[in-house]
Amino acid sequence: MATPEPLLSVRELSVTFPTPRGPVRAVDSLSFDVHRGRTLGIVGESGSGKSVTSMAVLGLHTGAEVTGSITLDGQELVGLPERALNRVRGRRIAMIFQDPLSSLHPYYTVGEQIAEHHRVHFDSRRAQAHRRAVEMLAEVGIPEPARRAGEYPHQFSGGMRQRAMIAMALACEPELLIADEPTTALDVTVQAQILELLARLQQERGLAVVMITHDLGVVARVAHEVLVMYGGRAAEQAPVDDLFATPAHPYTRGLLDSLPRLDDDDDAPLRAIPGSPPSLLDPTPGCAFAPRCPRAASASAEVRLRCSNERPLLGGPSGHPVACHLPAYEGVTS
Repeated sequence: MATPEPLLSVRELSVTFPTPRGPVRAVDSLSFDVHRGRTLGIVGESGSGKSVTSMAVLGLHTGAEVTGSITLDGQELVGLPERALNRVRGRRIAMIFQDPLSSLHPYYTVGEQIAEHHRVHFDSRRAQAHRRAVEMLAEVGIPEPARRAGEYPHQFSGGMRQRAMIAMALACEPELLIADEPTTALDVTVQAQILELLARLQQERGLAVVMITHDLGVVARVAHEVLVMYGGRAAEQAPVDDLFATPAHPYTRGLLDSLPRLDDDDDAPLRAIPGSPPSLLDPTPGCAFAPRCPRAASASAEVRLRCSNERPLLGGPSGHPVACHLPAYEGVTS
């Protein structure tokens, strides 16, 4: 049976910002696909390019040079005029931002903000848009939605504000939802409720989801595929079960080892990856992770030189490519 075409296809995406100290390439030659009804988890340390990638998909970078290809159901988005992009943003692609309190306007009620979103894309009347706002608040599990629609963001708890953001994002029934750290500021109980809500809505609507997070627990729970980013590049990509069972890149292995374990002693220190993320102002010609890589450090001088001077390309077994000269499993070539 033929593989279905991806809803979102990103090919050789690069995003470069001009700065007084020189250009910064925050995303470098990134490629991935997202299919309908599936979730792609994008993980990595702060500064790895996760949020920059999501903003590029929506065409939200001003002053940056964006190259490569981003297609939504065959429609090229890179270079699309602003007027045409405005018809895509919020309507076909929606985004949940990290901090709902700063994303919601403090001077307008939650219901007004959701209704305005619907009116912009459907040219609906105020009463119709308000009814839609109340419906969406009810759908995301907010009690007494008609009353809460008339309240302001500061009157909502953190979890309820996040639910309101989800209601706003889904009010226009988008095909693709980008969730940028949607559970970062929430306690674990509310976090679980939000993830269950997103999973239910995805199943009911056939949504394609890009989940951007540094929390590998969230990825293990919701993602079907995982893309690991480091220094603006793809380090490894695999189905979620394969990635957790057989991580091939030493950076992925380090991320997994840094998680606390139930069988650790209570006073056992967390295992950190030594060193710091790479400078994007002066990128290394070789593997960006080489200065922090335990495998490179214990390799021969010839291999260390290769890691420092030759950029590894994403390759390897079908379905589990890795960008590494020293992958952890046999049969992988860079």
